[in-house]
Amino acid sequence: MTDKDLCRELLKFIEQSPSCFHVVANLAEKFRNAGFCELKEQESWELQAGGKYYVTRNESSVIAFQIPQAVVKGFHMVASHSDSPTFKIKEKAEKESEKQYVVLNTEKYGGMILSTWMDRPLSVAGRVAVLNEDTAQSPNAYGIETRLVNIDKDLCVIPNLAIHMNRDINKGVEYNPQVDMLPLLAGCNETAGSQFADEVARAAGVASEDILGQDLFLYVRDGGRMVGSNGEFILSPKLDDLQCVYASAKAFTAVAPKEYVSLCAVFDNEEVGSNTRQGADSTFLEDVVERICDCMPQECVDGDRCHLQKRLVAGSFLISADNAHAVHPNHPEKADPTNRPYLNGGIVIKYHGSQKYTTDAVSGAKMKAYCKQAGVPWQTYTNRSDILGGSTLGNISTAHVSVASVDIGLPQLAMHSAVETAGSKDLAYAVKVFELFMAE
Repeated sequence: MTDKDLCRELLKFIEQSPSCFHVVANLAEKFRNAGFCELKEQESWELQAGGKYYVTRNESSVIAFQIPQAVVKGFHMVASHSDSPTFKIKEKAEKESEKQYVVLNTEKYGGMILSTWMDRPLSVAGRVAVLNEDTAQSPNAYGIETRLVNIDKDLCVIPNLAIHMNRDINKGVEYNPQVDMLPLLAGCNETAGSQFADEVARAAGVASEDILGQDLFLYVRDGGRMVGSNGEFILSPKLDDLQCVYASAKAFTAVAPKEYVSLCAVFDNEEVGSNTRQGADSTFLEDVVERICDCMPQECVDGDRCHLQKRLVAGSFLISADNAHAVHPNHPEKADPTNRPYLNGGIVIKYHGSQKYTTDAVSGAKMKAYCKQAGVPWQTYTNRSDILGGSTLGNISTAHVSVASVDIGLPQLAMHSAVETAGSKDLAYAVKVFELFMAE
């Protein structure tokens, strides 16, 4: 498979994953097709040497793992995230404007570049919660089930204000999310007040009155594509972080581990701080690691089981994979003077003096050694010392499971834009080095 063929696979995955819930559903299907067994957190686990398993939480985070046939030395983990900056649809979503239009009432999810969402075809995806009386255990206890929703059409648009009405628009505009960023859904008619609910119900295959809850988000309808004189770039929504999600899952399912439990973790809510029960700041990874150690097949244990979890965690390594900023062609001055990643330049190893990234001398050297062994180029990234940067899930995860860790990413431009740009070679570099890491 060529680098560009791999990128086309990624773009198809992104197209089929318009919300974090779809990301995890698609990953679960990928794992099942690769022979993985689903585990439930509320059930007992029985693990086998050579076994392949996955478990989800909140339908928006997933952890999959493989147990070697031999004595286990520790865990080799890659973590990424399923969510991207967008707009969340509020309850009582429809709002009338001028008795002529219906707009959707939304709020920001994460830190996006607001203007990039304007004048694009948009739609809505996520999940709804519905009442299922068939699962009732008693007259007062009803089952709640969820349905994935993707309104698969060009549903709405956030129209810009014409330059004639704001002559200073090209001098910079501060957008008010409650005023400027509401999507236009429809014209008013006799069914106003129910159009959106009806659209959601049709997409979910239920009656609108049966919907009791919703987690719905806007998404960009423009499909990803290859651009550049020689197709050397990828242009797509959600490259942060579905590029790393896809690379890790692709590599993870392609190899079998020899001496380490290989583990692929995809967390939700990184874009809003990770402090949810399904985020990197939850106990999800900690719980799964503990249960793996508790249920570790005896033939995979060296000696007795005393302090098994602590011993295995001490010998483990985590790659926190979340995309990185490349040097911008029009604003090279925004990059650090000496650590300057470029598109198609390879894996980016991220450093931060105040530990927003977990990389230190040893973990960075280890990552470089993996890249060297895999024949993959690497680059280094730090913020300019006078510009605040973002953080990611590495140091949050390791606060719960204290393993040696490195923060890496794939270089991209326009991070948190509605549509982002990356290099067409870098995805293959990530898959190659992740395969080497997870096969140990």
